[in-house]
Amino acid sequence: MLNEADLTALAITLKLALISTLILLLLGTPLAWWLARTRWRFKFLLEAVVALPLVLPPTVLGFYLLVTLGPNGPVGGLMESLGGRPLAFTFTGLVIGSVIYSMPFVIQPLQDAFSAIGRRPLEVAATLRASPLDRFFTVAIPLARPGFFTAAVLGFAHTVGEFGVVLMIGGNIPGETQVLSIAIYDHVEGMEYVHAHWLSGGLLLMSFLLLVAVYALNRKFRMVQA
Repeated sequence: MLNEADLTALAITLKLALISTLILLLLGTPLAWWLARTRWRFKFLLEAVVALPLVLPPTVLGFYLLVTLGPNGPVGGLMESLGGRPLAFTFTGLVIGSVIYSMPFVIQPLQDAFSAIGRRPLEVAATLRASPLDRFFTVAIPLARPGFFTAAVLGFAHTVGEFGVVLMIGGNIPGETQVLSIAIYDHVEGMEYVHAHWLSGGLLLMSFLLLVAVYALNRKFRMVQA
């Protein structure tokens, strides 16, 4: 059974995942498009930066975000000097950390989808006098729809399951920064296994259904193309 604190943690988690995924789609789409199209010889450096959260321990990333967004850090100190409050241990700080940590799970599927389009469809559109912007929105975006769906699902699910980064940058403040993964940890520490089972089972089922949807859509798209 879920208590009021669990439901609040669920609401915060879903809100965090939704906002972070939308931000990543908005910011990641032009970056993924550029990475897929550019011939810059040092592109691999930027790709390494994007992929860094895949191999970097979450606590390391969370620690440096905490230092940066805290009252003594460059961003947190600037916010404080402007009359605001440091971003550490706030929901906004959670969003920043989640966007950075889930970045490769959104940008890489988008980059792969744009790369798979090839140059031929865009060249055909160009012969019909379509501007670069028109080619992007009327050709590239529709053809990359499965990549957008995959990126959105992976980004959302990865944000929901975060623990190390959100704990470091957001702490464990009930009603403000306590997300589901931290709530599960609290229940286990308190030997409240029934609550932990409910939350963990729900996340397990949600993750499975999201992956089923991704694979089913990709299979359908391949059949349409064939």
